[in-house]
Amino acid sequence: MPTLPSVTNLQAFEAVARRKSFALAASELHLTASAVSHQISRLEAELGVRLFERSAHGVRLSAAGDLYLSKVGGALSAIASATEDLRQGVSNSLYVHSAPSIASLWLMSRLRGFAQAHPDVALNLSAAHTPSDFALGQADIDIRYGIPNWPELVVEPLFEESIVPLASPAFIRQHGLKDIEQLSNVKLIQSNVSVVQWADWFAKFGRKRAPDWFAVRFDRAQMSLDAATQGLGVALESATIAAKHIAERKLKPVFGLDRAVKVKAHFVVYPPRHAKRPAVKAFLEWIHGEAARG
Repeated sequence: MPTLPSVTNLQAFEAVARRKSFALAASELHLTASAVSHQISRLEAELGVRLFERSAHGVRLSAAGDLYLSKVGGALSAIASATEDLRQGVSNSLYVHSAPSIASLWLMSRLRGFAQAHPDVALNLSAAHTPSDFALGQADIDIRYGIPNWPELVVEPLFEESIVPLASPAFIRQHGLKDIEQLSNVKLIQSNVSVVQWADWFAKFGRKRAPDWFAVRFDRAQMSLDAATQGLGVALESATIAAKHIAERKLKPVFGLDRAVKVKAHFVVYPPRHAKRPAVKAFLEWIHGEAARG
C-alpha cells in the first residue's frame, strides 16, 4: 500500500478548500495561519503538485486540488462520522449517498418510516451529483441517477418512471394547452442532466422537432419543477419525482400520463460485500418496499 499523507495535513487542505482562506481554516482548526500554510506546503511537496493558487485576492483550488478534494473530501467526512459514532457507542451505522433530487423530493418524506422500523440503525444521508466512491469508504449504499454503467457493483432499479411535460394549472389555462403542437408557442424548461430530453419526447409524440433554444436550463429536477410551478414554462420531468407537486396541484401533466416516456433511471448501487451488513439489508428491503408502494 502506498504511503498515505498525514491526516492533519489533509484536514488542513480540506478546511482551506472549504473556507477559501488560510486564516479562517486556522481559526477552525485552532492553529495559526502560518501553521496551516506549512501543512499545505508539506502536503503539496509530498504529492508533487500545487493544490492551491495563491494571490493578493485570496486562495483558490488549482485544477489538481479540485480533483483531489473530490476524492479525499468524502473520505475525511466518513472517517469523522465513523469516529463520532464510535465515541457515541453507535455500532449499527448506515451511510447512504443519493442523487440530490430523489433525496429531497422522494426519499426525505419517507425516512420517518425507516427510522421507526429500525430505531437501532444510525442513518447518515448525504446528497450530491457526484457518485460516492466505495473504495474510499464514502457510503454503504448509493442511490444513483442515470444510465447504469457501474461494473463490479450490484445495481438494482428502484421504479419505472413516466417522464411527461408538466406545468402549473394556471400556465396551462393561460396558454390553452391542449395539443402537442402548441408547445412550440410556449417556453420549455430544459433539464440538462435528465436521461430523457425534449428531443426524445418530441421524437416519440410530436410531429415537430424539439427547439434548439430554451428559456431556462437547470441541472437538477428540483429546480426545473420549482421553475414550472412559478409559471416559467413547461418542464419535462418524472411524474414519480414530481408526485408531491402534482398531489398539491402545483403542477399537472399537460397531456396526461399516457404521453410519457417510460424509463428506469434511479438505481440503488452497492458493492457485493456490503450486502452482508444487517443495516444495508434492512435499508434495501425498506426502500424497495417504498418504491413498490409508490
